[in-house]
Amino acid sequence: MSWFDRLRDGLNRTRAATFGGGRGAAWEMDWEDLEFALIGADVGAKLAATVVAEAKEERQRGTPFREALEKALLDQLEPDRMRQKLRRVGFNLDVSRNVIEPAGHVVMVVGVNGVGKTTTIAKLGHYYLEHGKSVMFAAGDTFRAAGSAQLAVWGERLGIPTVTGESGADPGAVAFDGASQRKARGTDLLIVDTAGRLHTKHNLMEELKKVKRVIAKADEREPRDVWLVLDAVTGQNGLEQARKFHEAVTLTGVVVTKLDGTAKGGILLPITRELGIPIKFIGVGEGKDDLQPYDAAAFVRALLDMPPVAA
Repeated sequence: MSWFDRLRDGLNRTRAATFGGGRGAAWEMDWEDLEFALIGADVGAKLAATVVAEAKEERQRGTPFREALEKALLDQLEPDRMRQKLRRVGFNLDVSRNVIEPAGHVVMVVGVNGVGKTTTIAKLGHYYLEHGKSVMFAAGDTFRAAGSAQLAVWGERLGIPTVTGESGADPGAVAFDGASQRKARGTDLLIVDTAGRLHTKHNLMEELKKVKRVIAKADEREPRDVWLVLDAVTGQNGLEQARKFHEAVTLTGVVVTKLDGTAKGGILLPITRELGIPIKFIGVGEGKDDLQPYDAAAFVRALLDMPPVAA
């Protein structure tokens, strides 16, 4: 099964909840029903109204309903107008060739408890190994029972060296050691795990800032990337999480997981439009290959049960 087919299957719940049984080239919905359905998918009321207005305008030009909705959704998910224009004349950014390149050599990964952050880091490590990079892990989740051990096990399975600390150790010290060792070894990429924390706890967010500062002391200009792992199941609550983490450590990307387990896949729109933070990867399954580079055109066409853009 191709990645696009896995993505389309992974969005079954969102598609069913939003568009019901709509199938075939001619399916169409009442505009008011569509707006409410988009709100139910956690697009948000304001963005849902915008999408419907743009789709309605496009439809009045004679564009088939599904293609009109595709363009309206892409307008929100891909603000880069030139990229949109290229898409509309058939340009294809094949996700299998769309390698997400980190800005630097250190990616600091953050998120609340229970979003699957450590597993996501393992999948990111696998992805970058597959794309020819040397990778290290730093197991900075020292407060959760067996948190460091979990990442170390993943590192052993994947052949990725993992810097760990004792249970309860200072997570900043682990991050510092990891950044120092990466620099000394010349490893392409260090992915730093951090303890899951409630975004509403001021002292925990201050500690996250400290970890970021400590990495910079070990490796100047790093971390150039801070990525938030967001569980799609949380919907609009995840948007508030992203805001708080962005205020604390300036996010450079979001990884959205568990899109296959929710009907709230519309949360990608407010992340893109309201926060302006790029989505780097999306996850549609438990397998190590089910975390793939995010591509708005592929996402929209999979959501609308359309074929992939022709190369």
